[in-house]
Amino acid sequence: MTRSTSLPPLRARLAVTATAIATALTMTGAAAPAGASAPHPGAKAPRAFVALSSVDPTILQDMRYVRPHNFVGEPVDGYRQPVCILTRPAAEALHRAQVRLLRQGYSLKVYDCYRPQRAVDHFVRWAEDLGDERRKAEFYPRVDKSRLFEDGYIAKKSGHSRGSTMDVTLVRLPALPAPRPRPGQEEVPCYAPRAERYPDNSVDMGTGFDCFDTLSHTDDPRVQGPQRANRDLLRSTLTAEGFVNLPEEWWHFTYKPELFPDTYFDFPVAYRSVAGPRS
Repeated sequence: MTRSTSLPPLRARLAVTATAIATALTMTGAAAPAGASAPHPGAKAPRAFVALSSVDPTILQDMRYVRPHNFVGEPVDGYRQPVCILTRPAAEALHRAQVRLLRQGYSLKVYDCYRPQRAVDHFVRWAEDLGDERRKAEFYPRVDKSRLFEDGYIAKKSGHSRGSTMDVTLVRLPALPAPRPRPGQEEVPCYAPRAERYPDNSVDMGTGFDCFDTLSHTDDPRVQGPQRANRDLLRSTLTAEGFVNLPEEWWHFTYKPELFPDTYFDFPVAYRSVAGPRS
């Protein structure tokens, strides 16, 4: 696949906040064999993994699990720095989608990319603790926490841990900083009108990110008008570059074919995981 060379002049015309541009890391190397066993928790990523910013620094990053604003209500195990890490083919495909969107006045923004197994284990422990409902009012107001496994919202393995899956949305350019949350914002449901729910600088998709609700299903018929158009634009653009959407989550996409379809990695989300000597 040929990488586009039209991005640099577009970059010069964009007003992208400095905090959204991470330090570029240059990495090369061949992929490890698919199906290899997951490395020791302290191991670095295989050479097939890259920081997304080294492939396309214009894609915005709002890595939600590094900070406490998420459905768990605290920073998640394994997220040490707010960096999106992906397999190189997935990152390059995301770059090609970004080129398409920049021409239309949009940017991609990622909420989560590679997810270590230790983070998935954290989600599982949280889901099993039925007494911890700190963020129920915002993230799963209509779902009983005891049903999170049965309804498919939480699982003991995640495709994110294989490195080719990301959670992503659209931001209309120029990208403005998200407003500060108002007092009591965590009590507003994730499916409330955009002006009322937790603030984000993304376009209106009908729900917020990580909203455990059927309204998050990509083709839910209740989502119409501009919200439907925004979902369709995101999906059609990414599908054209080889991504497959998870129907239950408008934000969830996996690049196919995956380099590691059977491997669940556990190296930490940090720049050092994709820098220096690696396997």
